[in-house]
Amino acid sequence: MEVIKFPGKIITVNTENEAFAAVEHLQKEKVVGIDTETKPSFKKGVIHQVALVQISTWDTCYLFRLCRLKSTYAVQQILESTDILKIGLSLKDDFTGLRRLSPMTPHHYIELQQYAAAFGIEEMSLQKIYALLFEKKIAKTQQLSNWEATELTPAQQLYAATDAWACLHIYKALRGEPLPEAFRATRQLDKQVNSEKRFIQK
Repeated sequence: MEVIKFPGKIITVNTENEAFAAVEHLQKEKVVGIDTETKPSFKKGVIHQVALVQISTWDTCYLFRLCRLKSTYAVQQILESTDILKIGLSLKDDFTGLRRLSPMTPHHYIELQQYAAAFGIEEMSLQKIYALLFEKKIAKTQQLSNWEATELTPAQQLYAATDAWACLHIYKALRGEPLPEAFRATRQLDKQVNSEKRFIQK
């Protein structure tokens, strides 16, 4: 199965100035894909803080390195916005991890597992949902890498961006939005969602 890779521009955010510049761009968007990464722990009882938040548009993904930034303020502006719809998978876990860093109340988001289920998709993982729709694979080789490293490798950056962008891609495909031919869904969907308002968490 062909491995999908994020096709756009990846911008790593390491400083407060870079974070605010990224937010200024993202605030112009109506919908984005989101995900987080945390350094894996191989010791019982050891839990690391969220190191990275990925926020992706169709052509640009910003990698907010929370392990380098002084605060989560910039990311909170996006997550708490009621004007930008956020699409993600297993968001409860992501938000729980982020709240360990700073109190926040995310608004206006869709949990992709619930949304996809309305189309008759029973798979729960991002990789399986994507493969079912597009017959392409999301590589997971970087999942257990060190997300607190001094510098993220190109492979880490691409992996992180692809995960956030894939959430957005799945959402757009399920909604029937026009996509470039290379990114159109191959699976015939069983049903359509009459109103997605019931999926949007206020």
